[in-house]
Amino acid sequence: MSRVPRALCALCALCVLSASPTAQQPPDRSHAPQPGPAPAVHLPAIQKRQLSNGLPVWIVELHEVPVAQVNLVVLSGAADDPPRRYGIASLTAAMLEEGAGSRSALEIADAIDYLGADLSTASGIDSSGVRLHVPVARLGDALPIMADVAERPTFPKDELERQRQQRLTSIVQARDDPATIATVGFSRVLYGQTHRYGTPIFGTAETIKTFTTDDLRAFYSSTYRANSAALLAVGDVSPDKLMPMLETNFGTWKAAGAPPAHQPLPAVDEPKAREVHIIDKPGAPQSQIRIGWIGVPRSTPDYFPLVVMNTVLGGSFASRLNMNLREKHGYTYGASSVFDMRANAGPFSAFAGVQTDKTTEALKEFFNELNGILQPVPADEVARAKNYVALRYPGTFETTGDISRRLEDAIVYHLPDDYFAKYVSNIQGVTAADVHRVAQKYVQPGRFAVVVVGDAKVIEPGIRSLNLGPVKVMSVDDVFGPKP
Repeated sequence: MSRVPRALCALCALCVLSASPTAQQPPDRSHAPQPGPAPAVHLPAIQKRQLSNGLPVWIVELHEVPVAQVNLVVLSGAADDPPRRYGIASLTAAMLEEGAGSRSALEIADAIDYLGADLSTASGIDSSGVRLHVPVARLGDALPIMADVAERPTFPKDELERQRQQRLTSIVQARDDPATIATVGFSRVLYGQTHRYGTPIFGTAETIKTFTTDDLRAFYSSTYRANSAALLAVGDVSPDKLMPMLETNFGTWKAAGAPPAHQPLPAVDEPKAREVHIIDKPGAPQSQIRIGWIGVPRSTPDYFPLVVMNTVLGGSFASRLNMNLREKHGYTYGASSVFDMRANAGPFSAFAGVQTDKTTEALKEFFNELNGILQPVPADEVARAKNYVALRYPGTFETTGDISRRLEDAIVYHLPDDYFAKYVSNIQGVTAADVHRVAQKYVQPGRFAVVVVGDAKVIEPGIRSLNLGPVKVMSVDDVFGPKP
Protein backbone atom coordinates (compact mmCIF):
# COMPACT_ATOMS: atom_id res chain seq x y z
CA MET A 1 0.00 0.00 0.00
CA SER A 2 1.53 3.30 -1.01
CA ARG A 3 0.87 6.67 0.56
CA VAL A 4 -0.61 8.07 -2.62
CA PRO A 5 -3.42 10.58 -1.90
CA ARG A 6 -6.65 8.61 -1.84
CA ALA A 7 -9.20 11.41 -1.94
CA LEU A 8 -9.49 11.11 -5.69
CA CYS A 9 -10.45 7.48 -5.24
CA ALA A 10 -13.60 8.63 -3.48
CA LEU A 11 -14.60 10.47 -6.62
CA CYS A 12 -14.25 7.33 -8.73
CA ALA A 13 -17.65 6.29 -7.44
CA LEU A 14 -19.11 9.12 -9.50
CA CYS A 15 -18.12 7.53 -12.76
CA VAL A 16 -20.78 5.74 -14.75
CA LEU A 17 -19.36 2.31 -15.60
CA SER A 18 -19.66 1.19 -19.17
CA ALA A 19 -18.34 -1.72 -21.17
CA SER A 20 -14.76 -1.33 -22.31
CA PRO A 21 -14.32 -0.85 -26.05
CA THR A 22 -13.63 -4.08 -27.86
CA ALA A 23 -12.66 -4.90 -31.39
CA GLN A 24 -15.02 -3.14 -33.75
CA GLN A 25 -17.72 -5.29 -35.31
CA PRO A 26 -19.37 -4.54 -38.66
CA PRO A 27 -21.99 -1.80 -38.29
CA ASP A 28 -24.37 -3.65 -40.64
CA ARG A 29 -26.76 -5.20 -38.15
CA SER A 30 -28.26 -7.69 -40.54
CA HIS A 31 -25.21 -9.36 -42.09
CA ALA A 32 -22.57 -9.52 -39.34
CA PRO A 33 -20.95 -12.94 -38.85
CA GLN A 34 -22.18 -14.97 -35.94
CA PRO A 35 -19.60 -16.05 -33.33
CA GLY A 36 -19.57 -19.62 -32.12
CA PRO A 37 -21.26 -20.77 -28.93
CA ALA A 38 -19.95 -19.35 -25.68
CA PRO A 39 -17.81 -21.67 -23.56
CA ALA A 40 -19.31 -22.97 -20.34
CA VAL A 41 -18.08 -21.35 -17.14
CA HIS A 42 -16.60 -23.96 -14.81
CA LEU A 43 -15.78 -22.43 -11.45
CA PRO A 44 -14.12 -24.10 -8.47
CA ALA A 45 -16.54 -24.93 -5.69
CA ILE A 46 -17.32 -22.28 -3.10
CA GLN A 47 -16.54 -23.91 0.25
CA LYS A 48 -18.56 -22.27 2.99
CA ARG A 49 -17.36 -22.23 6.59
CA GLN A 50 -17.99 -20.15 9.70
CA LEU A 51 -15.82 -18.81 12.51
CA SER A 52 -16.70 -19.35 16.16
CA ASN A 53 -18.22 -15.84 16.35
CA GLY A 54 -20.56 -16.64 13.45
CA LEU A 55 -18.60 -14.72 10.79
CA PRO A 56 -19.24 -16.49 7.44
CA VAL A 57 -16.21 -17.57 5.41
CA TRP A 58 -16.28 -18.43 1.69
CA ILE A 59 -13.21 -20.14 0.25
CA VAL A 60 -12.34 -20.80 -3.41
CA GLU A 61 -9.19 -22.82 -4.04
CA LEU A 62 -7.00 -21.82 -7.00
CA HIS A 63 -3.56 -23.39 -6.74
CA GLU A 64 -1.98 -22.30 -10.04
CA VAL A 65 -0.29 -19.20 -8.56
CA PRO A 66 1.00 -18.92 -4.94
CA VAL A 67 -1.06 -15.87 -3.98
CA ALA A 68 -4.12 -15.29 -1.85
CA GLN A 69 -6.87 -12.70 -1.95
CA VAL A 70 -8.73 -12.18 1.33
CA ASN A 71 -11.63 -9.72 1.44
CA LEU A 72 -13.70 -8.65 4.41
CA VAL A 73 -17.10 -7.51 3.15
CA VAL A 74 -19.15 -5.31 5.47
CA LEU A 75 -22.82 -5.14 4.55
CA SER A 76 -23.08 -1.40 4.94
CA GLY A 77 -22.16 1.38 2.57
CA ALA A 78 -23.02 4.89 1.52
CA ALA A 79 -26.72 4.04 1.36
CA ASP A 80 -26.56 3.81 5.17
CA ASP A 81 -25.25 7.34 5.61
CA PRO A 82 -27.60 9.18 7.97
CA PRO A 83 -29.50 12.12 6.46
CA ARG A 84 -27.38 15.28 6.29
CA ARG A 85 -24.32 13.13 7.09
CA TYR A 86 -23.62 12.07 3.53
CA GLY A 87 -20.06 10.89 2.98
CA ILE A 88 -19.44 9.39 6.41
CA ALA A 89 -19.31 5.77 5.18
CA SER A 90 -16.77 6.67 2.52
CA LEU A 91 -14.60 8.64 4.92
CA THR A 92 -14.81 5.96 7.62
CA ALA A 93 -13.63 3.29 5.19
CA ALA A 94 -10.75 5.49 3.97
CA MET A 95 -9.64 6.11 7.56
CA LEU A 96 -9.39 2.42 8.52
CA GLU A 97 -5.84 2.12 7.17
CA GLU A 98 -4.73 5.51 8.46
CA GLY A 99 -3.91 4.03 11.86
CA ALA A 100 -4.94 0.73 13.46
CA GLY A 101 -3.90 -1.32 16.46
CA SER A 102 -0.47 -0.11 17.55
CA ARG A 103 0.58 1.05 14.07
CA SER A 104 0.41 4.47 12.46
CA ALA A 105 -0.60 4.89 8.82
CA LEU A 106 3.04 4.89 7.70
CA GLU A 107 3.83 1.82 9.78
CA ILE A 108 0.90 -0.05 8.21
CA ALA A 109 2.09 0.94 4.74
CA ASP A 110 5.69 -0.09 5.49
CA ALA A 111 4.65 -3.45 6.96
CA ILE A 112 2.43 -4.27 3.99
CA ASP A 113 5.07 -3.20 1.48
CA TYR A 114 7.68 -5.35 3.23
CA LEU A 115 5.44 -8.40 2.76
CA GLY A 116 4.99 -7.69 -0.96
CA ALA A 117 1.27 -7.35 -0.32
CA ASP A 118 -1.45 -4.86 -1.13
CA LEU A 119 -4.04 -3.71 1.41
CA SER A 120 -6.92 -1.40 0.53
CA THR A 121 -10.13 -0.14 2.08
CA ALA A 122 -13.15 1.35 0.34
CA SER A 123 -16.88 1.91 0.62
CA GLY A 124 -19.47 1.66 -2.16
CA ILE A 125 -23.21 2.22 -2.25
CA ASP A 126 -24.24 -1.06 -0.58
CA SER A 127 -21.09 -2.40 1.10
CA SER A 128 -17.66 -1.57 2.41
CA GLY A 129 -14.53 -3.69 2.30
CA VAL A 130 -11.01 -4.38 3.47
CA ARG A 131 -9.08 -6.25 0.77
CA LEU A 132 -5.74 -8.00 1.05
CA HIS A 133 -3.67 -9.46 -1.82
CA VAL A 134 -0.55 -11.26 -0.63
CA PRO A 135 1.93 -14.02 -1.54
CA VAL A 136 0.55 -17.06 0.22
CA ALA A 137 3.87 -17.59 2.03
CA ARG A 138 3.33 -14.25 3.82
CA LEU A 139 -0.37 -14.68 4.52
CA GLY A 140 0.22 -15.51 8.18
CA ASP A 141 2.14 -12.24 8.63
CA ALA A 142 -0.34 -10.10 6.71
CA LEU A 143 -3.59 -11.26 8.29
CA PRO A 144 -2.88 -9.65 11.71
CA ILE A 145 -2.37 -6.28 9.97
CA MET A 146 -5.59 -6.71 8.03
CA ALA A 147 -7.40 -7.67 11.24
CA ASP A 148 -6.12 -4.55 13.01
CA VAL A 149 -7.32 -2.36 10.15
CA ALA A 150 -10.75 -4.01 10.14
CA GLU A 151 -11.28 -4.41 13.87
CA ARG A 152 -9.11 -1.84 15.66
CA PRO A 153 -8.90 1.43 13.69
CA THR A 154 -7.71 4.41 15.74
CA PHE A 155 -9.02 7.31 13.60
CA PRO A 156 -6.14 9.72 14.37
CA LYS A 157 -7.07 13.39 14.15
CA ASP A 158 -4.12 14.41 11.99
CA GLU A 159 -4.94 11.78 9.39
CA LEU A 160 -8.59 12.86 9.40
CA GLU A 161 -7.51 16.43 8.66
CA ARG A 162 -5.31 15.22 5.81
CA GLN A 163 -8.17 13.17 4.34
CA ARG A 164 -10.54 16.11 4.79
CA GLN A 165 -8.30 18.51 2.90
CA GLN A 166 -7.70 16.00 0.10
CA ARG A 167 -11.42 15.50 -0.36
CA LEU A 168 -12.20 19.19 -0.33
CA THR A 169 -9.48 19.68 -2.93
CA SER A 170 -10.94 16.87 -5.01
CA ILE A 171 -14.36 18.53 -4.92
CA VAL A 172 -12.82 21.74 -6.23
CA GLN A 173 -11.27 19.70 -9.05
CA ALA A 174 -14.57 17.89 -9.72
CA ARG A 175 -16.37 21.21 -10.10
CA ASP A 176 -14.14 21.90 -13.09
CA ASP A 177 -14.64 18.52 -14.79
CA PRO A 178 -17.72 18.48 -17.06
CA ALA A 179 -18.04 14.68 -17.00
CA THR A 180 -18.15 14.63 -13.19
CA ILE A 181 -20.51 17.60 -13.11
CA ALA A 182 -22.84 15.75 -15.50
CA THR A 183 -22.85 12.55 -13.45
CA VAL A 184 -23.46 14.34 -10.14
CA GLY A 185 -25.99 16.68 -11.71
CA PHE A 186 -27.90 13.83 -13.33
CA SER A 187 -28.27 12.06 -9.97
CA ARG A 188 -29.31 15.31 -8.31
CA VAL A 189 -31.98 15.92 -10.97
CA LEU A 190 -33.38 12.38 -10.67
CA TYR A 191 -33.34 11.93 -6.89
CA GLY A 192 -33.13 15.39 -5.36
CA GLN A 193 -30.69 16.62 -2.76
CA THR A 194 -32.41 14.97 0.23
CA HIS A 195 -32.23 11.42 -1.19
CA ARG A 196 -28.98 9.50 -0.63
CA TYR A 197 -28.67 8.66 -4.33
CA GLY A 198 -28.89 12.37 -5.16
CA THR A 199 -25.54 13.11 -3.48
CA PRO A 200 -22.17 11.56 -4.37
CA ILE A 201 -20.73 8.73 -2.27
CA PHE A 202 -18.02 11.05 -0.91
CA GLY A 203 -20.63 13.54 0.35
CA THR A 204 -20.45 17.29 0.00
CA ALA A 205 -18.02 19.99 1.07
CA GLU A 206 -20.50 21.00 3.73
CA THR A 207 -20.68 17.55 5.32
CA ILE A 208 -16.98 16.75 4.94
CA LYS A 209 -16.08 19.89 6.88
CA THR A 210 -18.15 18.79 9.88
CA PHE A 211 -17.05 15.19 10.50
CA THR A 212 -15.06 14.51 13.67
CA THR A 213 -13.16 11.44 14.80
CA ASP A 214 -16.00 10.76 17.26
CA ASP A 215 -18.47 10.76 14.35
CA LEU A 216 -16.35 8.20 12.48
CA ARG A 217 -15.95 5.99 15.55
CA ALA A 218 -19.69 6.05 16.15
CA PHE A 219 -20.49 5.13 12.55
CA TYR A 220 -17.83 2.40 12.58
CA SER A 221 -19.19 0.91 15.80
CA SER A 222 -22.73 0.83 14.45
CA THR A 223 -21.90 -0.81 11.10
CA TYR A 224 -18.62 -2.78 11.24
CA ARG A 225 -19.66 -5.93 13.08
CA ALA A 226 -19.05 -9.66 12.77
CA ASN A 227 -22.80 -10.26 12.42
CA SER A 228 -22.97 -7.94 9.41
CA ALA A 229 -19.92 -9.04 7.47
CA ALA A 230 -18.31 -11.97 5.66
CA LEU A 231 -14.79 -13.14 4.78
CA LEU A 232 -13.84 -14.27 1.26
CA ALA A 233 -10.60 -16.08 0.47
CA VAL A 234 -9.54 -16.95 -3.08
CA GLY A 235 -6.22 -18.43 -4.18
CA ASP A 236 -3.59 -20.96 -3.15
CA VAL A 237 -5.32 -21.78 0.12
CA SER A 238 -7.20 -24.68 1.66
CA PRO A 239 -9.79 -24.64 4.45
CA ASP A 240 -7.66 -26.85 6.71
CA LYS A 241 -4.76 -24.41 6.70
CA LEU A 242 -6.69 -21.17 6.32
CA MET A 243 -9.46 -21.52 8.89
CA PRO A 244 -7.15 -21.61 11.96
CA MET A 245 -5.45 -18.40 10.78
CA LEU A 246 -8.79 -16.68 10.20
CA GLU A 247 -10.07 -17.87 13.56
CA THR A 248 -7.01 -16.46 15.32
CA ASN A 249 -7.32 -13.07 13.66
CA PHE A 250 -11.08 -12.60 13.21
CA GLY A 251 -12.72 -15.10 15.56
CA THR A 252 -12.58 -12.73 18.54
CA TRP A 253 -14.33 -9.92 16.64
CA LYS A 254 -17.59 -9.82 18.54
CA ALA A 255 -21.03 -9.05 17.25
CA ALA A 256 -22.50 -6.19 19.27
CA GLY A 257 -26.20 -6.88 19.57
CA ALA A 258 -28.54 -7.38 16.64
CA PRO A 259 -27.25 -6.79 13.11
CA PRO A 260 -27.53 -3.13 12.13
CA ALA A 261 -30.82 -2.33 10.45
CA HIS A 262 -30.76 -0.74 7.03
CA GLN A 263 -33.10 2.23 6.87
CA PRO A 264 -35.14 2.03 3.67
CA LEU A 265 -34.48 4.80 1.20
CA PRO A 266 -37.52 6.87 0.30
CA ALA A 267 -39.35 6.07 -2.90
CA VAL A 268 -38.83 8.51 -5.74
CA ASP A 269 -41.35 9.08 -8.50
CA GLU A 270 -40.23 8.84 -12.09
CA PRO A 271 -40.47 12.04 -14.16
CA LYS A 272 -43.97 12.55 -15.51
CA ALA A 273 -42.70 14.22 -18.68
CA ARG A 274 -39.38 14.97 -20.29
CA GLU A 275 -37.37 17.85 -18.86
CA VAL A 276 -34.06 19.37 -19.97
CA HIS A 277 -31.44 20.70 -17.56
CA ILE A 278 -28.47 22.67 -18.90
CA ILE A 279 -25.65 23.02 -16.41
CA ASP A 280 -23.67 26.03 -17.52
CA LYS A 281 -19.91 25.51 -17.79
CA PRO A 282 -18.60 28.55 -19.68
CA GLY A 283 -15.80 27.70 -22.08
CA ALA A 284 -16.36 23.92 -21.85
CA PRO A 285 -14.65 22.26 -24.84
CA GLN A 286 -17.34 19.58 -25.06
CA SER A 287 -20.93 19.01 -24.02
CA GLN A 288 -21.50 16.15 -21.60
CA ILE A 289 -24.90 14.52 -22.16
CA ARG A 290 -26.83 12.31 -19.71
CA ILE A 291 -30.30 11.04 -20.62
CA GLY A 292 -32.46 8.66 -18.58
CA TRP A 293 -34.44 8.08 -15.42
CA ILE A 294 -34.59 5.81 -12.39
CA GLY A 295 -33.88 2.23 -13.39
CA VAL A 296 -34.17 -1.01 -11.44
CA PRO A 297 -32.67 -2.64 -8.34
CA ARG A 298 -30.18 -5.51 -8.62
CA SER A 299 -32.92 -7.90 -7.52
CA THR A 300 -35.04 -7.28 -10.63
CA PRO A 301 -36.34 -10.48 -12.23
CA ASP A 302 -35.66 -8.81 -15.57
CA TYR A 303 -31.89 -8.70 -15.00
CA PHE A 304 -30.86 -10.95 -17.90
CA PRO A 305 -33.21 -9.48 -20.54
CA LEU A 306 -32.04 -6.01 -19.48
CA VAL A 307 -28.39 -6.98 -19.90
CA VAL A 308 -29.07 -8.16 -23.45
CA MET A 309 -31.28 -5.21 -24.35
CA ASN A 310 -28.75 -2.72 -23.02
CA THR A 311 -25.94 -4.47 -24.90
CA VAL A 312 -27.86 -3.80 -28.11
CA LEU A 313 -28.58 -0.20 -27.14
CA GLY A 314 -25.33 1.03 -25.60
CA GLY A 315 -23.49 -1.69 -23.69
CA SER A 316 -20.80 -2.60 -26.21
CA PHE A 317 -18.57 -0.98 -28.81
CA ALA A 318 -20.86 -2.27 -31.57
CA SER A 319 -23.98 -0.99 -29.82
CA ARG A 320 -26.49 1.17 -31.66
CA LEU A 321 -25.58 4.33 -29.74
CA ASN A 322 -21.86 3.99 -30.37
CA MET A 323 -22.23 3.02 -34.00
CA ASN A 324 -24.46 6.00 -34.58
CA LEU A 325 -22.81 8.82 -32.63
CA ARG A 326 -19.18 7.70 -33.00
CA GLU A 327 -18.84 5.60 -36.14
CA LYS A 328 -21.49 7.15 -38.39
CA HIS A 329 -21.46 10.79 -37.31
CA GLY A 330 -18.18 11.30 -35.48
CA TYR A 331 -19.74 13.38 -32.73
CA THR A 332 -17.96 11.59 -29.86
CA TYR A 333 -15.21 9.17 -28.91
CA GLY A 334 -17.86 6.86 -27.49
CA ALA A 335 -21.55 6.72 -26.56
CA SER A 336 -22.94 4.19 -24.09
CA SER A 337 -25.83 3.31 -21.82
CA VAL A 338 -25.97 1.54 -18.48
CA PHE A 339 -28.34 0.34 -15.79
CA ASP A 340 -26.66 1.10 -12.46
CA MET A 341 -28.28 -1.63 -10.36
CA ARG A 342 -28.05 -1.34 -6.57
CA ALA A 343 -29.99 -2.67 -3.59
CA ASN A 344 -32.48 0.06 -4.48
CA ALA A 345 -33.24 1.28 -7.97
CA GLY A 346 -30.25 3.17 -9.36
CA PRO A 347 -30.26 5.32 -12.50
CA PHE A 348 -30.48 4.25 -16.11
CA SER A 349 -28.50 6.60 -18.33
CA ALA A 350 -27.40 7.00 -21.93
CA PHE A 351 -24.35 9.21 -22.10
CA ALA A 352 -21.49 10.70 -24.10
CA GLY A 353 -19.19 13.66 -24.33
CA VAL A 354 -19.78 15.33 -27.70
CA GLN A 355 -18.41 18.21 -29.73
CA THR A 356 -19.92 21.46 -28.51
CA ASP A 357 -21.03 22.46 -32.00
CA LYS A 358 -22.74 19.09 -32.46
CA THR A 359 -24.72 19.10 -29.21
CA THR A 360 -28.09 19.57 -30.90
CA GLU A 361 -27.42 16.95 -33.56
CA ALA A 362 -26.13 14.48 -30.95
CA LEU A 363 -29.29 14.85 -28.87
CA LYS A 364 -31.37 14.10 -31.98
CA GLU A 365 -29.42 10.90 -32.58
CA PHE A 366 -29.66 9.85 -28.94
CA PHE A 367 -33.42 10.04 -29.13
CA ASN A 368 -33.49 8.33 -32.52
CA GLU A 369 -31.82 5.32 -30.90
CA LEU A 370 -33.78 5.49 -27.63
CA ASN A 371 -37.01 5.48 -29.61
CA GLY A 372 -35.65 2.89 -32.02
CA ILE A 373 -35.00 0.33 -29.27
CA LEU A 374 -38.74 0.33 -28.58
CA GLN A 375 -39.28 -1.42 -31.90
CA PRO A 376 -38.78 -5.20 -32.10
CA VAL A 377 -35.06 -6.00 -32.30
CA PRO A 378 -34.16 -8.44 -35.09
CA ALA A 379 -33.39 -11.94 -33.85
CA ASP A 380 -29.88 -11.94 -35.32
CA GLU A 381 -29.04 -8.70 -33.50
CA VAL A 382 -30.30 -10.19 -30.25
CA ALA A 383 -28.17 -13.29 -30.91
CA ARG A 384 -25.05 -11.18 -31.44
CA ALA A 385 -25.66 -9.30 -28.21
CA LYS A 386 -26.14 -12.53 -26.26
CA ASN A 387 -22.95 -14.00 -27.69
CA TYR A 388 -21.05 -10.82 -26.91
CA VAL A 389 -22.08 -11.01 -23.25
CA ALA A 390 -21.59 -14.76 -22.98
CA LEU A 391 -18.16 -14.84 -24.65
CA ARG A 392 -16.84 -12.04 -22.42
CA TYR A 393 -18.19 -13.53 -19.21
CA PRO A 394 -15.47 -16.13 -18.49
CA GLY A 395 -12.87 -13.37 -18.74
CA THR A 396 -14.32 -11.75 -15.63
CA PHE A 397 -13.01 -14.67 -13.55
CA GLU A 398 -9.37 -14.55 -14.61
CA THR A 399 -7.71 -13.42 -11.37
CA THR A 400 -8.19 -13.95 -7.65
CA GLY A 401 -9.29 -10.33 -7.41
CA ASP A 402 -11.89 -10.82 -10.17
CA ILE A 403 -13.36 -13.85 -8.45
CA SER A 404 -13.41 -12.23 -5.02
CA ARG A 405 -15.32 -9.23 -6.36
CA ARG A 406 -17.86 -11.53 -7.98
CA LEU A 407 -18.29 -13.30 -4.65
CA GLU A 408 -18.78 -9.97 -2.93
CA ASP A 409 -21.69 -9.27 -5.27
CA ALA A 410 -23.15 -12.68 -4.45
CA ILE A 411 -23.08 -11.89 -0.73
CA VAL A 412 -24.27 -8.30 -0.93
CA TYR A 413 -27.11 -8.99 -3.37
CA HIS A 414 -28.04 -12.48 -2.12
CA LEU A 415 -27.40 -14.25 -5.40
CA PRO A 416 -28.10 -18.01 -5.52
CA ASP A 417 -25.20 -20.46 -5.24
CA ASP A 418 -25.53 -21.54 -8.87
CA TYR A 419 -25.78 -17.97 -10.19
CA PHE A 420 -22.35 -17.87 -11.86
CA ALA A 421 -22.59 -21.38 -13.30
CA LYS A 422 -25.96 -20.56 -14.87
CA TYR A 423 -25.14 -17.02 -16.01
CA VAL A 424 -24.31 -17.89 -19.62
CA SER A 425 -27.32 -20.17 -20.04
CA ASN A 426 -29.57 -17.47 -18.56
CA ILE A 427 -28.20 -14.96 -21.06
CA GLN A 428 -28.61 -17.38 -23.95
CA GLY A 429 -32.19 -18.03 -22.85
CA VAL A 430 -33.23 -14.42 -23.46
CA THR A 431 -35.52 -14.09 -26.48
CA ALA A 432 -36.23 -11.24 -28.86
CA ALA A 433 -39.66 -11.00 -27.24
CA ASP A 434 -38.00 -10.55 -23.82
CA VAL A 435 -35.84 -7.75 -25.20
CA HIS A 436 -38.84 -6.01 -26.71
CA ARG A 437 -40.81 -6.35 -23.46
CA VAL A 438 -38.14 -4.84 -21.19
CA ALA A 439 -37.39 -2.05 -23.65
CA GLN A 440 -41.05 -1.08 -23.66
CA LYS A 441 -41.16 -1.15 -19.86
CA TYR A 442 -37.85 0.43 -18.87
CA VAL A 443 -37.04 2.78 -21.77
CA GLN A 444 -39.58 5.59 -22.05
CA PRO A 445 -37.84 8.50 -23.82
CA GLY A 446 -40.84 10.79 -23.46
CA ARG A 447 -40.33 10.81 -19.69
CA PHE A 448 -36.56 10.93 -19.51
CA ALA A 449 -34.54 13.61 -17.81
CA VAL A 450 -31.96 15.25 -20.07
CA VAL A 451 -28.87 16.80 -18.49
CA VAL A 452 -26.32 18.63 -20.63
CA VAL A 453 -23.18 20.21 -19.20
CA GLY A 454 -21.61 22.78 -21.51
CA ASP A 455 -21.30 26.41 -22.47
CA ALA A 456 -24.93 27.51 -22.17
CA LYS A 457 -24.61 30.57 -24.38
CA VAL A 458 -23.44 28.30 -27.20
CA ILE A 459 -25.65 25.23 -26.78
CA GLU A 460 -28.89 26.56 -25.29
CA PRO A 461 -30.48 27.94 -28.49
CA GLY A 462 -30.02 24.68 -30.37
CA ILE A 463 -31.29 22.58 -27.48
CA ARG A 464 -34.40 24.73 -27.15
CA SER A 465 -35.05 24.37 -30.89
CA LEU A 466 -35.51 20.59 -30.40
CA ASN A 467 -38.60 21.18 -28.20
CA LEU A 468 -37.68 18.23 -25.99
CA GLY A 469 -39.46 19.78 -23.02
CA PRO A 470 -39.11 22.59 -20.49
CA VAL A 471 -35.50 23.82 -20.24
CA LYS A 472 -33.91 24.82 -16.94
CA VAL A 473 -30.44 26.37 -16.77
CA MET A 474 -28.43 25.46 -13.67
CA SER A 475 -25.07 26.50 -12.27
CA VAL A 476 -22.29 24.30 -10.93
CA ASP A 477 -23.21 25.61 -7.46
CA ASP A 478 -26.70 24.13 -7.95
CA VAL A 479 -25.02 20.73 -8.32
CA PHE A 480 -22.25 20.83 -5.71
CA GLY A 481 -23.27 23.65 -3.43
CA PRO A 482 -21.00 26.65 -2.79
CA LYS A 483 -17.28 26.26 -3.36
CA PRO A 484 -15.41 24.69 -0.40
